[in-house]
Amino acid sequence: QVAAIALQDVARVLQLGKEKVPHPDGERLFTLAQTTPVVDGSGVRAAIERWAVRLAADAQPGIFARKRVLMVPGLRHHGLAQALAQYTPDVRYGDPVVFFALPNAPGLGRAETLAAIAAPTLAQLRHFNCARLFPTPGDPFIRRSPGAFAWADILAGDMGAIRRYAPPDLRRKIIIAEAASDEDLADLTQRGAAAVVTTVPPLDGGLSHLSAATFEACLVALRPDPNAPLTENTYLNLIAEMDWKPGIRFLQPEEAEINRFAFVIHPLGVKFIHKHPAFRWTRFLPDTLVERVAANLPPFYVSRIRGIRSPATGQKVEGVLIALGATPRELMRRDPAFVYRRLIRAARMAERMGARIMGLGAFTSVVGDAGITVAQKADIAITSGNSLTVAATLETAKQAAVKMGNSLEEAHKGQAMVIGATGSIGSVCSRLLAQAVPNITLVAPRPEKLIQLKRTIEGETPYANVTISTTADGYLADADLIVTTTTALNTRIIDIRQCKPGAVICDIARPPDITPEDAALRPDVLVIESGEILLPGEPDYGYDIGLPPGVAYACLAETALLAMEGRFEDYTLGRNIEVERVKEIYRLFKKHGLQLSGLRSHG
Repeated sequence: QVAAIALQDVARVLQLGKEKVPHPDGERLFTLAQTTPVVDGSGVRAAIERWAVRLAADAQPGIFARKRVLMVPGLRHHGLAQALAQYTPDVRYGDPVVFFALPNAPGLGRAETLAAIAAPTLAQLRHFNCARLFPTPGDPFIRRSPGAFAWADILAGDMGAIRRYAPPDLRRKIIIAEAASDEDLADLTQRGAAAVVTTVPPLDGGLSHLSAATFEACLVALRPDPNAPLTENTYLNLIAEMDWKPGIRFLQPEEAEINRFAFVIHPLGVKFIHKHPAFRWTRFLPDTLVERVAANLPPFYVSRIRGIRSPATGQKVEGVLIALGATPRELMRRDPAFVYRRLIRAARMAERMGARIMGLGAFTSVVGDAGITVAQKADIAITSGNSLTVAATLETAKQAAVKMGNSLEEAHKGQAMVIGATGSIGSVCSRLLAQAVPNITLVAPRPEKLIQLKRTIEGETPYANVTISTTADGYLADADLIVTTTTALNTRIIDIRQCKPGAVICDIARPPDITPEDAALRPDVLVIESGEILLPGEPDYGYDIGLPPGVAYACLAETALLAMEGRFEDYTLGRNIEVERVKEIYRLFKKHGLQLSGLRSHG
């Protein structure tokens, strides 16, 4: 005498979406037992699929986010499809490919068409035998179109169908099924799959080896009331009492150890568009036309960043470079909402690629509210990278001043100037410099902001001697250190010929405020690019970002550093950079072995 009989790979009722039809073969088998309950897993499958997806998403944040999901098949897995749809809008049904060997035509299997095709599909499937409905691994009689599988990041459904019909190359794909045997894992590992998630509770931790039918039979036997109906409601309280860990196995060990980030770049001028391999043909078109059209391009993938590793913790970090097509001129002339839409779309791309934080490079970090709106609407963390930009700037400036023989700290003598002082980077640079340099001149175009900043600094640093001006010319001759951090385009910021011999100009702006031609006019003035960081490990950007090997701009380095530390949170946003954030990021900079790349001159 047994408490229940489990029929694996048999279904009494076939369900696709909300549509259901009885399956003749399954019904016949269910009637063979007179008194012993017979189950096929349908009483628990939807519930445990939903709960398993929730547990896996909590254990591995971002594992399903924005991923492309192919149900292989969607038949009897409506709970799994609905659960995954909470994390991604891209869920498709592979049933037409799996059961009818149809080619991967546009629109085929889309969730929007499910309601219309479910009933006619089930009308045909009810005549299939169980072996066709629930195939086992092996070579298919008819090869299935690989297009749908190649599109997907996640293959979810029946392990037998996935192994039988998916193409040999499953690199970077996540497999979701009820259970996974050692043979399943060996095959999927050999095909390059990234991870396996099982939805049935495991008996001993790790991945489950039980089918939903077997698990339902166990619950039937465990019912406190043997007369309770065999329904989902009866099982739910038993499921809720289980100490259930999600079944997740990373098949490529290095995948589990990597924290991922994304970084947004854009061309600093039309010549950068011409240089891109995909757009070299634009050299034959008017620059104005190229610039306007490129600005309207959607964000696009550029390359993967590999090889970054913390010497302190061993944490590996990988990144994704995503580009907008707009130049600084286009970004500044467009409505901020235009840029926000593209950055939010870039964040969704980044999330799908596994990133948990995204950095905003160059002018994308200063448009509109400097990342606040993007952070509010994105599901991953956002940072402008400006905290580390400030820290790197000040450290670089200090080293450069020493190199030129200037003693900025010497009482009553050291003189610093910040041009663009009221901007997000300029203001915090000014506040920190005022603590180290006796005399500081703040230059910006708006008097009311200058007055406010002067009062802030004098309140924080009473001994600071602060001068404010809307133009730099009258103060250049006395400045030992000049920091330029403007968003001006095609405008000469300073006349370098007025600078004192031995002065240091630290140019943070992108594009630079000081041109190589201007720098060449004064070989006795050190003009340096600031905010460049040597990342630890053996960084490979997969793309020429215009810097020496292994070197990154500080905004990119901050994003990588936060991923290295596991700080997946909105970090540097808005125009008021917190001094404490700058100090904290500098401590992390030291902890993880990042270094200034050295002094690099424009000229």
